[in-house]
Amino acid sequence: MQIPEIPNLILYAIPFFFVSVLIEGYIVFKKNKGAFVLKDSITSITMGIGNLLIGLTSNILVVFVITYLYENFRLTDIPFDWWAWLFILFADDISYYWFHRFSHTTRFLWASHVIHHSSEKYNLSTALRQTWTGNFFSFIFFLALPIIGFHPLMIFTQMSVSLLYQYWIHTELIHKMPKWFEAIFNTPSHHRVHHGTNPIYLDRNHAGIFIIWDKLFGTFQAELPEEKVVYGLVSNINTYNPLRVAFQEWYNLLKDVFSSKTSLLNRFNYFLKPPGWKHDGTSVLSDDLRREWHAKQKRL
Repeated sequence: MQIPEIPNLILYAIPFFFVSVLIEGYIVFKKNKGAFVLKDSITSITMGIGNLLIGLTSNILVVFVITYLYENFRLTDIPFDWWAWLFILFADDISYYWFHRFSHTTRFLWASHVIHHSSEKYNLSTALRQTWTGNFFSFIFFLALPIIGFHPLMIFTQMSVSLLYQYWIHTELIHKMPKWFEAIFNTPSHHRVHHGTNPIYLDRNHAGIFIIWDKLFGTFQAELPEEKVVYGLVSNINTYNPLRVAFQEWYNLLKDVFSSKTSLLNRFNYFLKPPGWKHDGTSVLSDDLRREWHAKQKRL
């Protein structure tokens, strides 16, 4: 099989990231000075740089596992043809959907993913606010791809394409895309919902590129004109310190595990249950907040 030369797309995109963050920041600042917080954007960029540097280590593990599975367990040889790129576009995207969805419903995964939601602002720099720990295990959701027969280079290229696509949707400057586009693809409007702390928006729209997965699996929520998105976390961490942003939820999780006076099973459940779960029955989960919101709307 002929293997093409494909450059590292993320490295080539870094200059574009910084230039576009500056341009958007200037536009937002001119429109509303309070809507742009420099410290917040610096924190997001710092988290992105940290993600790249730590990725030098985590990528060794990821490349090794993906390559090992491909070389020893692949079911067939998928060539670098146009139809294969189309196939992996959907295969990678549905894998990302389930990884992303579980990252919101399993606290162990949330401890890494929460970093991306920790900003109370929503702009292109927020897209760069990435985990420092999640890359060591998030690849588990993509292990079917090398077994199916996708070459590791094709897998990593498509992962990069997905990451690049999701950059531009982190903005408030684009209100809506054409209806046909909104119906199929993830857009700024759909992803603003995903970053919302409003009860109706919690844990919705996990799509990477195609919003069709959320519509198919019941996690889609349109952005409502009467419900302005409030960004951040249900309980914000109120810090610009990159170390606290990266590890605060890990600290909170381990504190719950080791300081709770409960059974070993319940301690283990703190890793597996959704964020907000408590062993003593005082849990307040996203589904609970959403039900309360709907009940309130019916009373109005």
